[in-house]
Amino acid sequence: MELKFKMPIKKFLINTGIVVALAAVAACSSTPEETEVADTTPTREVVTPRDTVETSSVVPGSQEDLEENVGHRVFFGYDEYNLTSEAQAQLARQAAWLKQYPEARVRIAGNCDERGTREYNLALGARRANSAKAYLTSLGVDGSRITTISYGKERPIETGSNPQAWAQNRNATTMLVTTGA
Repeated sequence: MELKFKMPIKKFLINTGIVVALAAVAACSSTPEETEVADTTPTREVVTPRDTVETSSVVPGSQEDLEENVGHRVFFGYDEYNLTSEAQAQLARQAAWLKQYPEARVRIAGNCDERGTREYNLALGARRANSAKAYLTSLGVDGSRITTISYGKERPIETGSNPQAWAQNRNATTMLVTTGA
């Protein structure tokens, strides 16, 4: 049996190539299916009293507990030592933490940015530390549990001579001295 083609081979291959090319273009122009991307953001499991699994290695009442779960730093404006509403809210959380751990004693360090003289910044840092201490005592924390110190511009937490670094370095930092244990 002999097959007869009505179309020459060359024309057949060209038409086949066109069909394949159109199919490829159609495949590329379609909307790709959405793929789920795994969230790699680190998370901490919140442990409630009824849970038996503890995923945090933070010791309750420790400096790490204060830093991670409460916050240990408040910030000030340029040449300021008055507490902002954000600083007051932060200190209120610290006061609640200190009440939860009545044997804990803390030191509040006042810090400044690099601008200004050493003497001026030491005095401003002292005013910042004392402002934070006064607010904590106004919230019921025994003042004998709190000492203050000023480092002025001597212990920056952020290096750099720019507004972002200066803003980070204008702070009062609460450090756990002892838990009384």
